[in-house]
Amino acid sequence: MFVGDLFNNRIRLVLLNPAVSFSSNPLAFGNRPISATATLPVTLTNNGDAPLTISNISISAGTFTIAANPCPATLAVGANCVLSQVNVGRDTVIEPNSVLEGAEVGERCRIGPFARLRPGTRLHAGVHVGNYVEIKNSELQAGSKANHLSYLGDAEIGEATNIGAGTITCNYDGADKHRTTIGARAFIGSGTMLVAPVSIGADATIGAGSTITEPAPAGKLTLARARQQTIDNWQRPVKRK
Repeated sequence: MFVGDLFNNRIRLVLLNPAVSFSSNPLAFGNRPISATATLPVTLTNNGDAPLTISNISISAGTFTIAANPCPATLAVGANCVLSQVNVGRDTVIEPNSVLEGAEVGERCRIGPFARLRPGTRLHAGVHVGNYVEIKNSELQAGSKANHLSYLGDAEIGEATNIGAGTITCNYDGADKHRTTIGARAFIGSGTMLVAPVSIGADATIGAGSTITEPAPAGKLTLARARQQTIDNWQRPVKRK
């Protein structure tokens, strides 16, 4: 059993289970009941079978690093996560191996596993950010989802928008960063390249595999990809022996 609470950027704890260890620069509390106060950052390691709880923050087996300013609300955090200078809303789930830095996360969001939120990220209520998704300096309005293998940098995304797997906002031209704007309820197909600066209208649909360089109008289907061809009588090269 592990009990404690967060206050004023400090964590106060009482360690009652020898399966749970706590360390901070490099304080360590061993195999007996003990209480202590330590200044953040701290690292918690749960070696037991059951999750441990700190002021309604549930920590799964593994390691969870609190660097500063976690929200003491109802929050489930998976193993091997790092939260640094973040604010997290109630009833949000952070799946294992996710890193959050300088981000604001609303209520009822779902993050990870293996997600990265970089500084300037702001997620409104009910946003989903899935595995291998990186977000930087971007705002996602309520209910939007980016569930797979995407990079969203310097973007503004409207509510209830779906970002397909493999979507990239091409925000850097080698000298300057540029912004991407996506309207509410848009659907961005898988494998889409959004070459910023560019805007996608509300309720727009972008066909999978498109490279978008011009504004896509609201409520329309926009495609930008080469036409598929089949070459008759083509022979595959054969390796020489």
